[in-house]
Amino acid sequence: MDLKSNTSPVVTDPAPLTPSRLGIHSALMPYPPAGPTFSPTLFLTIPRKKPGILDDVRSNTWLVDAMKSSSPTHRKKSKDSTAELASNENDLAYRIWMLKYPSALSSFEQITNYAKGKRIALFLDYDGTLSPIVDDPDRAFMSSAMRAAVRNVAKYFPTAIISGRSRDKVYDFVGLSELYYAGSHGMDIMSPVRAISNDYSCIRSTDKQGKEVNLFQPASEFLPMIEEVLRSLVELTKDISGAKVENNKFCVSVHYRNVDEKSWSTIGESVDELLKHYPRLRLTHGRKVLEVRPVLNWDKGKAVEFLLESLGLNNCDDVLPIYIGDDRTDEDAFKVKFNRPAFPRGIINHVY
Repeated sequence: MDLKSNTSPVVTDPAPLTPSRLGIHSALMPYPPAGPTFSPTLFLTIPRKKPGILDDVRSNTWLVDAMKSSSPTHRKKSKDSTAELASNENDLAYRIWMLKYPSALSSFEQITNYAKGKRIALFLDYDGTLSPIVDDPDRAFMSSAMRAAVRNVAKYFPTAIISGRSRDKVYDFVGLSELYYAGSHGMDIMSPVRAISNDYSCIRSTDKQGKEVNLFQPASEFLPMIEEVLRSLVELTKDISGAKVENNKFCVSVHYRNVDEKSWSTIGESVDELLKHYPRLRLTHGRKVLEVRPVLNWDKGKAVEFLLESLGLNNCDDVLPIYIGDDRTDEDAFKVKFNRPAFPRGIINHVY
């Protein structure tokens, strides 16, 4: 397995960057128009700048701008009529793009018709998808109704949670032993015991119920480095009101949701300066969170491929993978699943 290549082909035209992409409805076209007839290659994805390695975020100005752009509720108020007109034009361009790549929800009937006779595999993000986005990441609890819905779905389809959280933490949130779990953006996977490709070096382990499983952790060699950076980030941000550093095992998350916007640049500069001493780590950003991750050709998309193979569902024409997520790192799954000619086409959706 080549862990040095960082290539990731883009599967679709980039969408215009508009307020709608940040979850803001347009007065011009308040609802997405109906999409064209569903086909196996039809999907919704909202491409953004792919999270890059550390060298891509050396400019603190770019980093602060990225921190703002990845915050869905961040929108500058303006009474400028010219600016409002430009916003409406951008919204229109975005809606036209949506005609080409329609919402999975607006094409639900076509999707269900296409799914007939298919074996469905369901992959779910956690934060913002199964649980609400909350001020305290330690209290991102899913509702009882959502848990019951996921439990019911898992009775019929193999279902996996793929989260940026640590695997143990997301398991504690979900609390369903019948699911499969991948934490740390796919760098910590617990999967069924099955003969898989020699590209993967798995460790035989047991889950919390004592059932035998395969444990795959491609970033295990980075663990001492990640733990060292975690301690440094806790120290660097301790005096920034509202900042929270979260240990997600193979990555570290720096949350700034509760930080005054005037201090965002301080957080960005602190993280950036620290990572200058760790060239094997990269900085990415999500919804009001900065994430320190290993420079490794592994992400949620690779985790989806691994789980499909573990479940014996890869390279099968009758398999329909469905991935539902709401953040930037979920786009890695959207892209990778559609990049192999022999791979089954899937339906993907973005949640806001």
